[in-house]
Amino acid sequence: MQIMQQRSFTTQVPTYPHRNKRYYISKMDLNVQKQEKDKMMNSDGSPERGTDEEKSILEIEIPQGTSRSGNPLLLDSRKPCRGPRRTVKAWLLKLKTCLGSVCGIEWYGYAALGILTAILSFLMDLSVAKLLKAHQWLFLNLEGNVLLQFLCWSLYPACLCAFASTFSHNICPYSTGSGIPEVRTMIAGSEMPHYLSLTHLFTKFLGLICTLAAGTTVFLGKVGPFVHLSTMVGAYLDNLCSFIQGGKKEQGATGMLAVAAGVGVASCFGAPVSGVLFSVEVMCSHFALRHYCPCFFSATCGALTFHLLSMWSRDGETLQALFKTNFPTALPFHPLEILLFVLLGLLCGAVSCCYLFCHRWILKFTKTNTVVLKMLTTEKGLYSGLVVFCLASLTFPHSAGQYMASKYTMKDLLTSLLDSRQWSSHNASVQLDPSLEWHSSGTSIFLSLTFFLLMKMWMLILACTLPQPAGYFMPVFIYGAALGRLLGEGVVFVSSNGTIFGHQWTSVNPGGYALAGAAAFSGAVTHTLSPALLAVELTGQFSHAVPILLSTLVANALAQSGDRPSFYDALSISKKLPHLPSLKKACPRLPSTPIGQVLGVRSVQLQKAAGPAEVQCAVSTSTEAQIPVVDSHESQILLGFVLRSELQVFLHRCKTQKLEVNLDEVCTIHPTSTLLSPHNTVEEAYGLLNVAGAQTLFVTDGGRYIGHITWPEMKLILESLAAEL
Repeated sequence: MQIMQQRSFTTQVPTYPHRNKRYYISKMDLNVQKQEKDKMMNSDGSPERGTDEEKSILEIEIPQGTSRSGNPLLLDSRKPCRGPRRTVKAWLLKLKTCLGSVCGIEWYGYAALGILTAILSFLMDLSVAKLLKAHQWLFLNLEGNVLLQFLCWSLYPACLCAFASTFSHNICPYSTGSGIPEVRTMIAGSEMPHYLSLTHLFTKFLGLICTLAAGTTVFLGKVGPFVHLSTMVGAYLDNLCSFIQGGKKEQGATGMLAVAAGVGVASCFGAPVSGVLFSVEVMCSHFALRHYCPCFFSATCGALTFHLLSMWSRDGETLQALFKTNFPTALPFHPLEILLFVLLGLLCGAVSCCYLFCHRWILKFTKTNTVVLKMLTTEKGLYSGLVVFCLASLTFPHSAGQYMASKYTMKDLLTSLLDSRQWSSHNASVQLDPSLEWHSSGTSIFLSLTFFLLMKMWMLILACTLPQPAGYFMPVFIYGAALGRLLGEGVVFVSSNGTIFGHQWTSVNPGGYALAGAAAFSGAVTHTLSPALLAVELTGQFSHAVPILLSTLVANALAQSGDRPSFYDALSISKKLPHLPSLKKACPRLPSTPIGQVLGVRSVQLQKAAGPAEVQCAVSTSTEAQIPVVDSHESQILLGFVLRSELQVFLHRCKTQKLEVNLDEVCTIHPTSTLLSPHNTVEEAYGLLNVAGAQTLFVTDGGRYIGHITWPEMKLILESLAAEL
């Protein structure tokens, strides 16, 4: 009371003619705000944690009708527009109440996530289409001058990629690459806030537009970076929902990130179901069922918005599949063709193993070669420009590019490969489009497809080293479609000259093989089955659902044999990210490391009979939210833990009331639901932190406390294990 009298002061407030209401608020007057803030600073510059009893109380006359929770700063006569501000605030509170009465605020966040992500996807596609059209217009207007056409063809994408690399490196160095390995690591529990910043979002969005505008020259897509963009939007919406609800966001809460991962795929292709399955398979090692409905809801909102925007921009009449196909429905495939789809799965699985091996080799090469490593560190723009110029020179339409349909965009490539017409048929009634790029050179369709597959294999591997925002799913999807198309055309050629398995096949659909090959190869590269469903949603061809799924299963079985890492696992290993499922693929013995070998120094602990001095020392030296309590320092028998907030209340009571009591007489010792042994493995501890959602796991040996593990410590453990690879 003496302290309050020494620090109290009076504030003059104008009186009102009508009845007044007495109200007490904390000392926050503008005239003394700076002085009081200086008084509340410690010698080390940190603000003092004052208690309610230490704060002075002001007696202020407030008019009848003013809210008790209102901000006292609004009473300042110098504050403009007090009436309109109060009205707007009242209407916002009413709107919040009305919206909250229908459903939880978080569901509006899920809907906004899907809609905003779809709008970003549409704007990106629109911008890329304009840039590609400008490149094509310039190239055609230079017809007759081969040198100028060559410079236009090669320098345009080279400059775009050089700009994307330089811009990304200078503004936000973390924005290069796919982003999926980092998102997987964050969903697993590791905190990487620099990967969710607004600067990162802007840099990745602009850099990805430049990458996609380079066209099939670099042969890269947008799925991975767009999933990352979706998670950034989801993180900010999650913070906004927590702010509106007035609650504090739970530490380690990654539900919105898991939902956003599925929304990213759904907004790219308008495929909500495969987007959710992608989130389950690729992004989450443990998918919580409570995220199941929000993920579907948000993905549906994103897919519907994307389809509506696409329909309105093209003056369409209804929602359609992204890639239109005209597969025959009367006899989609012969029963014995199932064996050929199995063969296609084996072929895609074998080629994917070769591709993943080369990809791992190129990642290791860029980390060990001094020249390449120096360029990727200091001269990223120069490296991207040189590599893309080399790739563009090889795809020049008047040279080798005429055998690879280089004039096609990524969408045109996939659309042409899914064509149900038989390109190699000897039937004169089959009329092909004269503008079909696969026939423009006058060579055999088998030669063009084979040359495309051989060239794009190493070109895509080289393009994966470019330090700029880029996706790698769509290129392998198209590559698998070309692989399936080659097999389908071979079946058409053989069936037109004789019988297969003793039967005459007259209506073989090579587009069906292309669709199955796309799903099988992309699924084998990523070690997932969601591409099978994505292929069906992209084209609307449910008639080939069974052979597509069969080919994808066979390809995955071959690609995952021997516990080989997937494409995204290889990126996580190369970047040494603390993602245990990926590290397990690199070294299967790594997760079986006993937790006792990697446990750090034992943290601060309290005995149950601890006094105020010992508690004060523990609070000052430890930053943990849960501090372990043992029976005594001699026995070290773990009794449970006490919350840091309870210890602060304990110290305050001892200080104000001059008490000399023990810890167990005032604070609640919470029992531990899960205990670890030093013989438990790192994988078991990682699973408990991930699945149970626990923030702290205590380690005991025979009941004696020897340490504990938190998410930050688990991240350090995984980083140290990854550094040993």
